[in-house]
Amino acid sequence: MADHRSRADTQATAAAERSQPADAGVPTHSAAPGVGQVLITVRGISKTYRLKGETVYALDDVSLDIYGGEYLSIMGPSGSGKSTLFNMIGALDRPSGGTVRIGELDLTRLTSRQLAHVRCQYIGYIFQAYNLIESVSALRNVALPRIFAGEPTSAAEEAAARSLGRVGLGDRVHHRPGELSGGQRQRVAIARALVNDPLVLLADEPTANLDFKTGGAIIDLLKQLSVDRGVTVITATHDHKMLANSDRIVWIKSGRIDQVQRREDLDIEEGSVDAD
Repeated sequence: MADHRSRADTQATAAAERSQPADAGVPTHSAAPGVGQVLITVRGISKTYRLKGETVYALDDVSLDIYGGEYLSIMGPSGSGKSTLFNMIGALDRPSGGTVRIGELDLTRLTSRQLAHVRCQYIGYIFQAYNLIESVSALRNVALPRIFAGEPTSAAEEAAARSLGRVGLGDRVHHRPGELSGGQRQRVAIARALVNDPLVLLADEPTANLDFKTGGAIIDLLKQLSVDRGVTVITATHDHKMLANSDRIVWIKSGRIDQVQRREDLDIEEGSVDAD
């Protein structure tokens, strides 16, 4: 009987989600808070797992305000919870408790379809491993988010060409990923993340697979996007080179925010290198 009720509840929930437009309750870009105003509000979020009969906290009562147009780095050792916090902010995972808001929109109360709409329209993702399709061109890789959103291929590819031009790859649109350097592949990933004009750009270890010089160029590009276009850039990283360009650094330790520092309060030595 318990299994039957669970199955019925699941079916009812799925039916409700299908009957509700994917963008129901989602504000327009123009209604989002501007540069310098609070854009993302994290309040008391936790993420727990059951491991061998015990409750493990990946995040424990984390609260944070993130401002429009700022460059924020989330830093901490492996297992500290920084990737979990990153995923909560990016609507890639749901917290066990607490709330995450973009403007007045509470992500924790959205259906799966609404979350998919938010990810498509508001958030761009840059992944450590690039996640490019090797068999198609840079142009098609960048166009795919707009094609998946229902835009005609020709219009999507026009937008993709503009996005590739913004990251300095206007002459590489027809190259496949295997014909590009690591830095160029990461630029394609950035162009793809930008093609829908997101409010927030999330970069997961964006320099991890790059040499020192190329990684520095990618960091500078992300900062330029923040300054010139008002994009809120949030990185989860071990790379201390990020510190010089970050407006604020959130240090995570054992699932909690250890401290939040502003760039001007740090004593950063020239030539800082990656840290484990």
